[in-house]
Amino acid sequence: MQDSDVLSVTALCKYFGGVRALDGLDLQVRRGEILGIVGPNGAGKTALINTITGFYRATSGRIDLNGTEITSLPMHRIGRLGVGRTFQNIRLFKRMSVLENVLVANKETATRLLRSVFRSGSNRAEQEQAMHWLELLQLGAKANQPASSLSYGDARRLEIARALAGNPRLLLLDEPAAGMNESETRQLIDDIHVLKHHVGAILLVEHDMDLIRKLSDRLVAMDYGKKIAEGTPAEVLRHPEVLKAYLGSDE
Repeated sequence: MQDSDVLSVTALCKYFGGVRALDGLDLQVRRGEILGIVGPNGAGKTALINTITGFYRATSGRIDLNGTEITSLPMHRIGRLGVGRTFQNIRLFKRMSVLENVLVANKETATRLLRSVFRSGSNRAEQEQAMHWLELLQLGAKANQPASSLSYGDARRLEIARALAGNPRLLLLDEPAAGMNESETRQLIDDIHVLKHHVGAILLVEHDMDLIRKLSDRLVAMDYGKKIAEGTPAEVLRHPEVLKAYLGSDE
């Protein structure tokens, strides 16, 4: 692992019986970059995120975060070391306000019972930090609205704000543009460009090729749990193996 790497994945394997979701995968996420991950359904992209975050336990291999091995750590310890993530399916507390959704995602606030947090109120510093993320994601004016009142695009942005609540060194975005219309996707691209300067690095899994091209500094393409190409977006998206596996072309 190099000093410039926020994340290093080495020979990572995750098996489910005879299914090899990850099969000897190597990759690095460098400090200050957005690394895009592409591949067809079933390529292992979400399995990679789930294994990095401890939701799945690796079958073999190694994961290092800023030089510290996290391969066998439980989810809560990995989160506290500085890994934040979003999910393909939006997971919000719809009866809580937009601000409360971010507050309960903060690793410090979350150590208390939710009941005591909202009866006594969180402290000013926690609220200011939560508002900082909401304002970056164009949600500051909606802080006191119930999460259930948000548009689909705003709900997606709130999911990202929740992932940022613990000030992560590494942000993992799992198909953040899924279900968004063209206007919402353009806004998301702008938002992620801004967020890049507020976290150590971003790993982005996405099917939207326009978004991937505009955001990624480097791309890794996967198929059947393996890395089949790595390089700039232009290099990877014209790679023969990627065209065959992801775009369905034999050229």
